[in-house]
Amino acid sequence: MPYRMNIQEVVQETYSDLDKGLSEQEAAARLRDQGKNELLKKKKETVFQMFLEQFQDPMVIILIIGAIVSIFLKEYIDASIILTVIILNAIIGVVQEFKAEKAIDALEKLSTPKAFVVREGFLKEIDSKELVVGDLVELEVGGYIPADMRLVSSVNLKVEESTLTGESEAVEKDAALVYDEEINISDQRNMVFMSTYVTYGKARGIVVRTGMSSEVGKIARMLDETKEDMTPLQVRLAHLSKILGIGSVGICIAMFVVAVLQGRDLFDMLLLSISLAVAAIPEGLPAVVTIVLALGVQVMSRNNAIIRKLHAVETLGSVSVICSDKTGTLTQNKMHVVSSYANGALQNRSEELLRGFCLCNNATVQKEEIDSVKWFDYAECKQDVIDGTIPNCIDVAELEMLEPHFVE
Repeated sequence: MPYRMNIQEVVQETYSDLDKGLSEQEAAARLRDQGKNELLKKKKETVFQMFLEQFQDPMVIILIIGAIVSIFLKEYIDASIILTVIILNAIIGVVQEFKAEKAIDALEKLSTPKAFVVREGFLKEIDSKELVVGDLVELEVGGYIPADMRLVSSVNLKVEESTLTGESEAVEKDAALVYDEEINISDQRNMVFMSTYVTYGKARGIVVRTGMSSEVGKIARMLDETKEDMTPLQVRLAHLSKILGIGSVGICIAMFVVAVLQGRDLFDMLLLSISLAVAAIPEGLPAVVTIVLALGVQVMSRNNAIIRKLHAVETLGSVSVICSDKTGTLTQNKMHVVSSYANGALQNRSEELLRGFCLCNNATVQKEEIDSVKWFDYAECKQDVIDGTIPNCIDVAELEMLEPHFVE
């Protein structure tokens, strides 16, 4: 287990290098062997499969039986009406689910995370799904952690792990720690995990698990194995379908028995009983339910909520109590500056505070980004650095290197 190994043991175990990381050739070979660093999803249904699913509802099955019987009785108008309702109902359901899937796919493409990885001694940005075991990854404040990693260096690192542990408070991490015994995920302070993110400090780590082998991958696998429950409305409709089915069969049997007892023509009475059974089926009910749910989906989409399954709308409507964690769930778990205190007064905007933000941070800036930026007055910033009025700031030599980028 990586958290029970020291840094050198992890390097040897993963055949990595603390200075150069992996070579591009080795990384490509490992990517072919290990697969992409992503969580596997259930195979997406085709439009045809979505269409067939719409006919699995018990009420729809009864309507199909009713349409077949109507055709047998040469009641072609009734049969065509029932079949039209069934097909219209299926089309509405397929269109809504297809649109929701497309919207979710588009959001996933927009949110594809990146990772800063050391390859052949150079720091580069790649898609996180291209990470492999042994990659040396650099972590910064606000950065998404793209895989399970054993830390090899850390500076005041804090990580928010609510997606794994449910705790919204950031956890302090330390690369120097080594554990002698087996411990829980929440206590592994020398490890960082996929789907969490850095709230403070910076670090480097070696990837030890990717994709479905990661801790969040294990959770995803368990979720895939869970069976979907029927919604309250589906339960009630299934119960109604059962009653209608039993009632229809009961009518047929009763009419047939009466025909035998009264000596009537058996074939005529059979047709009559079947006609009564078909008439008892509310062919408009499935269409009405689907249309109402589709309207609910449209209302929610206008409020930026994507509904994948139509029946989810009815389930949400049946909820009476919601138990939820607040921080990071109902709120963003982020702080926003609304005012600042400088020069002995509370201010809405402070040049001193903004200058301090520019000079005192651990941002990694590329040369082309520096060349395109002009900053504050150089003389004022230099005097602040010399006087030491801004603590934990860069030194004069570093500031002089940036002089060309200040506004004259």
